[in-house]
Amino acid sequence: MNDGTTLPAAMAPDPDLLYSEDEDALRAAVRSLLAARSDPATVLAGLQSDVAYDTGLWHSLATEIGTAGLLVPEKLGGAGATAREAAVVLEEIGRAVAPVPYLTSAVLAVTALLGCEHDRADVAASLAALAEGRTVGVLAVPLPTAPGGLSGPASVRADAGGALTGRVTSVADAAAAELLLVPAQGPDGPALYAVDPSAGGVRTDTVTPLDLTRPLGHLTFDGAPGRLLATGDRAGATVDRALLTGAGLLASEQLGVAEWCLAETVRHTAERTQFGRPVGSFQALKHRMAALWLDVASARAAARNAADALATESPDAPVAVAVAQSYCAPVAVRVAEECVQLHGGIGMTWEHPAHLYLKRAKSDELALGSPGRHREALAGLVGIAAP
Repeated sequence: MNDGTTLPAAMAPDPDLLYSEDEDALRAAVRSLLAARSDPATVLAGLQSDVAYDTGLWHSLATEIGTAGLLVPEKLGGAGATAREAAVVLEEIGRAVAPVPYLTSAVLAVTALLGCEHDRADVAASLAALAEGRTVGVLAVPLPTAPGGLSGPASVRADAGGALTGRVTSVADAAAAELLLVPAQGPDGPALYAVDPSAGGVRTDTVTPLDLTRPLGHLTFDGAPGRLLATGDRAGATVDRALLTGAGLLASEQLGVAEWCLAETVRHTAERTQFGRPVGSFQALKHRMAALWLDVASARAAARNAADALATESPDAPVAVAVAQSYCAPVAVRVAEECVQLHGGIGMTWEHPAHLYLKRAKSDELALGSPGRHREALAGLVGIAAP
């Protein structure tokens, strides 16, 4: 359980890739909720509305089941769970392509705040609000930003009075944000500020993303009032830790996307017949699906290893995350593409949900670092430099 204490490397347990009884129970609760409230027809209908996300579903998921506070220690108002439990939730969100800001608020924003001085009353209050699902937080970085990707000059600057000026593009769930955590270049170097998006000087411009279930927006700050959370090396480490955690847990969402696509493809090819036989019994198709099963099984091992490394604060967590993102992102895209292809003509229609999964897989492939960016990072981490 997460009590906010970092384990020494020598005490870190061996990787555990299996699911515990508590994790299975959590999965059952989340899957039951999403099956009842976020079936494909409901998701498709919601995309034609102007709402940033499904607020009713988010309330049930975040507050009633309590998943928003999984990463928050109990002494700060959370559930005191770990990245392993959050990974299970993201697997189910991926299986349902649910339009909720879990990755952005319950993972990225929460992890960023945990890196700040949470014995400060204002930081503790913000963490409690996120943990209870009362507030949606967003880390204001472009969605493709990889761990370590903010080492250059920040696009937002802050003056001595904490007024922020600048622009951040392609921020996931920007329109849903009720609390913005903004990396900026302050008077004394890198810093992290909390900004109220409803305050004067903040403008959010929505854009049309590839994945309509995870909206993007451009944020413009023009003298917006910010509350200083962290400065210097601590600010940089805080943002980098949030990005690393987000990238590692995103692999579980990609796993969920791939699992749904494979299961739906197997179901469809077992029911559709040609020449008096299910089309899935033909060698040309069943061998393709067998290859996909191997990909998904391997992706599960990579994603679980990353989640376990993050949960145990293993020193190998950067390697595990780089491996997971290098492998799971292309697997999700490949399985989703095969899902569309093996469904034939119906897979190309708007009414069939296969396109939702392909778009989520393609968007996730670029989110928090592309596979190529993570392979490059992995080469450096294990000491195999590119020629």
